[in-house]
Parts: sequence; C-alpha cells; structure tokens
Amino acid sequence: MKFFIDNWFLILAAFVSGALLLWPLVRGGVGGARVTASQAVMLINREKAVLIDVSEPTEYAAGHAAGAKNVPLGSLESSNELPKNKALPLVVLCPTGARSARAAGILRKLGYENSRVLEGGLNAWRTANLPIEKSA
Repeated sequence: MKFFIDNWFLILAAFVSGALLLWPLVRGGVGGARVTASQAVMLINREKAVLIDVSEPTEYAAGHAAGAKNVPLGSLESSNELPKNKALPLVVLCPTGARSARAAGILRKLGYENSRVLEGGLNAWRTANLPIEKSA
C-alpha cells in the first residue's frame, strides 16, 4: 500500500496514457476511420477511392451516390464487385451510416485496410449537394 501512496503520480500517468491509447477505438467504433462527404470527394479525386454502397438493392435503386458500386452488406464477403487492388481507398456508405461501420470492419478483415466510413451516410452526401443517381 505504501508503494501506491508514494507513487500515485506514476499510477495516474499510467491510467491516463492507457485511456489516451484506447480513445481512438472508443471514438471510431467498429468501423474505424470516418470521413466527411467533402473528404470523400477529395479521396475520390486525388487517390482514386471507390465508393461502396452496402444498401440493399431496393434502397440502392431508390437513390445512391453517383458512381457508387452496390455490394449489399450480407453479400460483402463473397462479392466479386470489390476492387482487386486492396490498396485502393474505399469509402463505404449506406443510407444513414449504421451498416457501413460494420461493413468497413468486414472489409478490413478481407484485407482492405484503407476502407473508411462516410460519416452520416447517404444523408450527408445529399446534404452536401453531391450527385445522386437512381436506378431503373
């Protein structure tokens, strides 16, 4: 007990540093890195990022980000629609951003380490007045 009393500042420093190391995990959640709509556009223009929409086909047909590939969350692991080059940045989106966080985690397990979640999903894309397409 005397050790803890004499070295309370070292113990406090250990707890604070541990909390700071865990903060990105807590903030990022399951999906990890998040980008805004404008950051996603910069990734697309500068680094040839690919938009992956994990919505169901009916949701995708109702409206999706221009140029996005539809790969439903349920078929993500077995899809042939994903880029062969796993180093390409992927921006994952869905209508609200909830499913895309899980999808980004799955993509990382598949080797797509550079996958990011579009914060706010398609709603944020629309709010930023970015192009939306509809399928027949």
